[in-house]
Amino acid sequence: MKGTMNGSVAQIHQEVPKTMKAAYMQNKLDITIEEIPVPDLNSDEILIKVMAVGVCGSDVHYYEHGRIGDAIVEKPMILGHECSGTVAGIGSEVIDFQIGDRVAVEPGITCGRCEACKEGKYNLCPKVMFLATPPVDGAFAQYIKMRHDFIFPIPDELTFEEAALNEPLSVGIHAANRAGLKPGSTLSILGMGPVGLMTVVAAREYGAREIIVADLEPIRLEAAKKLGATHVINVKDQNIVEEVGSITSGRGVDVAFETAGNTKALESALGTVKRGGKLAIVGLPPESKAPLDVHYITSHEVDVLGIFRYANTYTQGINFLSSTTADVKALITDRYPLEQTHEALERARTNKSGSLKVMVYPNGL
Repeated sequence: MKGTMNGSVAQIHQEVPKTMKAAYMQNKLDITIEEIPVPDLNSDEILIKVMAVGVCGSDVHYYEHGRIGDAIVEKPMILGHECSGTVAGIGSEVIDFQIGDRVAVEPGITCGRCEACKEGKYNLCPKVMFLATPPVDGAFAQYIKMRHDFIFPIPDELTFEEAALNEPLSVGIHAANRAGLKPGSTLSILGMGPVGLMTVVAAREYGAREIIVADLEPIRLEAAKKLGATHVINVKDQNIVEEVGSITSGRGVDVAFETAGNTKALESALGTVKRGGKLAIVGLPPESKAPLDVHYITSHEVDVLGIFRYANTYTQGINFLSSTTADVKALITDRYPLEQTHEALERARTNKSGSLKVMVYPNGL
């Protein structure tokens, strides 16, 4: 079937309807299901039938607070950006995909022309259009469109849920790349939310020797052990810096990853770093400024690294997910159809002691 979209000829799967369902955030804590047109395609775009979308911490933050820093939800908006699906439509210029292909979606479209893009640091593109970041709509919808160079084929043995987890895994891979993680490295990871857990997976694939993790929820610490953490610290009754010191015979770790987005965790993470080590800041605390011991940083020559999303990680992430022995599917604790997106967000918001990754299925469970 051929269709004309935005002046270009596009190939569209015969089963694609003219309208679709999407979950809109109308106000804080308010989600409604709306019937809207299936998006038109430009010549370089692909239409994706969305099969799985992970609920991210940023989705929950927008849902609960209506903003993250300067990014403010000012009009009804579709959340969700950790997604995968099948190719349902192809723009006239696209030659590298066919209808029916199973794919993972990298959710940020960059300009490709600015200094950051040309240097390969396209995650820093000032013109990026990132799914579910105001004012760009996200993936809690039956169909989305995406420029073809941000679509990646997935092998048949990889589930749609696992492919959706490539997004948080990519954060861990990017952090590992920035920190120069290599076989035999020792590291601490503070915060075992989905990004922290997937950073455990990334560190294991990079050959880290010791992976010390910390959190206050037993379910997350147990999940981290199953994914490859060598030591777990429950911050409710253990001192992180003291425990890491004991495990490493007072040396500290080569790299500390702060993935909790918590200022106290950030201070603790720094305290676990060896002389000449690195601190990778992955999580975003509510405050834009956080106290850090500058004397410790300078006297220990600690490299402090900011981690923002990821760049050039999606193919590597798919390879990791396809080959790892870690049971990442076990992280998916809650499953909801699109019509229950509100319940999915509430589950992720209120059940941190019982839920790891909440998944939404826009085209059915």
